[in-house]
Amino acid sequence: MNDFIFLMWKPLLACFILTGIHAYLGVHVVERKVIFVDLSLAQIAALGATLGALFGQGLHSPATYWLSLGATFIGAAIFSLTRTRHEKIPQEAIIGIVYAVSAALAILILGKWSAEGDEHIRQMLVGNILLVDTREIVKIAILYSVIGLFHWVFREKFLLISTRPEEAFKQGLRVRNWDLLFYLAFGFVVTSSVEIAGVLLVFSFLIVPAVAAIMIAQDIRSRLIFGWGVGVVTSFIGITLSYFCDLPTGATIVCIFGALLLLIGLWKMLVK
Repeated sequence: MNDFIFLMWKPLLACFILTGIHAYLGVHVVERKVIFVDLSLAQIAALGATLGALFGQGLHSPATYWLSLGATFIGAAIFSLTRTRHEKIPQEAIIGIVYAVSAALAILILGKWSAEGDEHIRQMLVGNILLVDTREIVKIAILYSVIGLFHWVFREKFLLISTRPEEAFKQGLRVRNWDLLFYLAFGFVVTSSVEIAGVLLVFSFLIVPAVAAIMIAQDIRSRLIFGWGVGVVTSFIGITLSYFCDLPTGATIVCIFGALLLLIGLWKMLVK
């Protein structure tokens, strides 16, 4: 047990921090019905990291981080500009297209110009949260705290736009501008998260706790508390199983997220 604590406290702490910000943002994403926006922005961030690798930078170098962040800002601008009051084309379709093109570009770049393309693709998808260090934990803790404070200050506007967009338009809010701020802040979170956890794990932290919370709780506060609980419990179970069963940590946590959501769904059906 001492070895487990010594080796796994950093990944576990990183997962708890990821849960804190992603469970909150996930509630917004699900309410907006743009479920794959995180997956798409995460893939755009991964594409930026791929470009960094193409230019001879390390996957975790400062230059690669800023390339990833710049790429997510472009994605944020696209998603905010494509949000309209009366949609002819669902925004989810635009998000899906951006994801597919970003993933294809990353595969093309890695397959053509990188001798370690397969390894880069694997790390892009599931990351390697076991290698997170104290510096990265401090960095994301500070960054996510600042973004959390930003959302708390403007929580009424963000919640109104996410939950009652038609009323936001009627009140004269500049919805597109607020969307841009939302997605820019989201881009900071996704870029930093993908760097340590990979695309699939980041997506799971965002969507699964929020979906589970919406299935159980009715108000925003209860959903946040329940979503945070789901993220914490899943992180602990996944990391524990990965350690004692010698399994890939990121993939294990994703599978536990899926299993836990299935159990909650079955319990909800039985209760009904």
